[in-house]
Amino acid sequence: MTATATREAALLARVPDGLLIGGEWRAASGGETLDVVDPATGGTLKRIASASVEDGRAALDAACDAFPSWEATPARVRAEVLRRAFDVLTDRADEFALLMTLEMGKPLAEARGEVAYGAEFLRWFAEEAPRIAGRYGPNPEGTGRMIVTQHPVGPCYLITPWNFPLAMATRKIAPALAAGCTVVIKPAELTPLTTLAFAALLEEAGLPAGVVNVLTTHHSGAVSEPIIRDPRLRKLSFTGSTAVGVRLLEQAAAGVLRTSMELGGNAPFVVFEDAGLDAAVDGAMAAKFRNIGQACTAANRFIVHRSVAEEFARRVTERVAALRVGRGTEDGVQIGPLIDARAVDKASLLVRDAVDRGARLRTGGHAIDGAGTFFEPTVVSDVAAGSEILREEIFGPVLAIVPFDTEDQAVAIANDTEYGLVSYVFTESLARGQRMIERLATGMMGLNMGVVSNAAAPFGGWKMSGLGREGGAEGIHEYLQTKYTLTPAP
Repeated sequence: MTATATREAALLARVPDGLLIGGEWRAASGGETLDVVDPATGGTLKRIASASVEDGRAALDAACDAFPSWEATPARVRAEVLRRAFDVLTDRADEFALLMTLEMGKPLAEARGEVAYGAEFLRWFAEEAPRIAGRYGPNPEGTGRMIVTQHPVGPCYLITPWNFPLAMATRKIAPALAAGCTVVIKPAELTPLTTLAFAALLEEAGLPAGVVNVLTTHHSGAVSEPIIRDPRLRKLSFTGSTAVGVRLLEQAAAGVLRTSMELGGNAPFVVFEDAGLDAAVDGAMAAKFRNIGQACTAANRFIVHRSVAEEFARRVTERVAALRVGRGTEDGVQIGPLIDARAVDKASLLVRDAVDRGARLRTGGHAIDGAGTFFEPTVVSDVAAGSEILREEIFGPVLAIVPFDTEDQAVAIANDTEYGLVSYVFTESLARGQRMIERLATGMMGLNMGVVSNAAAPFGGWKMSGLGREGGAEGIHEYLQTKYTLTPAP
């Protein structure tokens, strides 16, 4: 065994393989397991417990039992737990980066970036916890005094996706703990190891038993629905596809649960004729190929003014064709594998449909033979209206260019989607940039920027892209509920 393989094996051996319920790591009640697979090789990384419905009930029991004590814990104490977790995670950045690369496939450099980003939610919400505030003042009539206070919503169920295994966990767990809530978290079946390792880290940081409980399972729907329908649950937070989010909202409606939904995207990337093309191409590479294109914030439709469309396509194709593909642990790799064979098939179908409708394939466009689930970094230009690639979220390393002639046309194309998560605009005109802020129907925008995510900013979308916000000052309020009290005037 090589030194690299030995290091990877030792890291995987340290990751818990059980469910975390009430402070105890345990096997699934039914004895079931699931295999976590390396998408770069197809080999099994680790076998872990697969929770049953009974395990889900036990996890919620533990969260409910722990809630009164954690709610009563002083905000400063809660903050110190989160800050210690930040420090430990930062110290172990290389370990967590490698773990994410192994189970998800992203290049190590990007995985290190995710550790820094994910850790920042711990630090940010450690600072927000002591700042939960209310207000006091006279009512307009002068007959009484109004007291407005904030309180934790209660036990929460958090469902995270596979594409950012650490950041999606910290982005949900940190504000919940800061607010005084307890949680049950269910990571995606495809990438659960990072969440298991992070939960163990929280224990080291001094988090009391039962405050965070972890369910890993390949029976996601069967395990989740009883938890969501349990009247003791008070909050549901989900990141994933819109179709699944709609089903979860239907289940949550029965209990009138507080919900946060970060759902699908179809991000437009608009390049106007006055844009600095060097900056636009740099922004395009970041907005499209970060995380192998497997991000809800990934630019999906590159809407480029006809006068610069050919030059933009030429420059971006040159950059894309030079991207190095391989296992994320290898030096210099920029594009790792897609998460599974279904993702490869989807990318292939979208590219084929666009080309069949008249698009020009400039580079890539095909699955890569051999072990793992790799797809060539791809550029298609002159994409025709009605192409599936303009309607479907690609979730892969495929850059699709469609030309436009007028600002109104660009806005119409950009807004022609049921989604509204994020948009990107490149222009040197301040006035046009301001107009785009007003006219594009998205919850976030990058103006001459290709990456917008930041722990200090409210992340979330409009329309079918979701409800609520994560991060920023707004993020902790997703886990708080308001009480108004009227007292007599003194």
